Amino acid sequence: MTPARSSLNPILVHVLAIVVVIAVGSGIGTTIGPDEWFRSIEKPVFNPPSWVFAPVWTILYVFIAIAFARTLLRDPKGPAMQVWIVQMLLNWSWTPLWFGLHMMWGAFAVIVALWISILTFIVLTRKTDPVSALLFVPYLAWVSFAAVLNGTIAAMNS
Repeated sequence: MTPARSSLNPILVHVLAIVVVIAVGSGIGTTIGPDEWFRSIEKPVFNPPSWVFAPVWTILYVFIAIAFARTLLRDPKGPAMQVWIVQMLLNWSWTPLWFGLHMMWGAFAVIVALWISILTFIVLTRKTDPVSALLFVPYLAWVSFAAVLNGTIAAMNS
């Protein structure tokens, strides 16, 4: 299959993708971020300090946005684009479940589905766009850690 030709300006698509993904992710994180409930629950010794999350997610959101732009420009209606949309919706839904509704096990189910969708995106793009696949590897690693952390905290506080 030949890559789709797009009339969109690739630089503009990349810049807008980065701005939107970071803005939405940061907006969710700052509006529904850690609160007194989170500070009061029991956490494992491997729980990172709070200041770690913003820089890590900012870097990951840049990678996620670049993969979006590359996928949009290559095959905007293809399976990789569809999976990208699913993973982003799952990503953005985790914070309201965890911090907003305090649904630890519900958030765990979402993060497992997120992990599967990230892995699926990597598998779908590894041959057609290895750069996008590689951009999702640190994301998969972080979400793997976050899933363990989520599950451990949920178990400790059940």
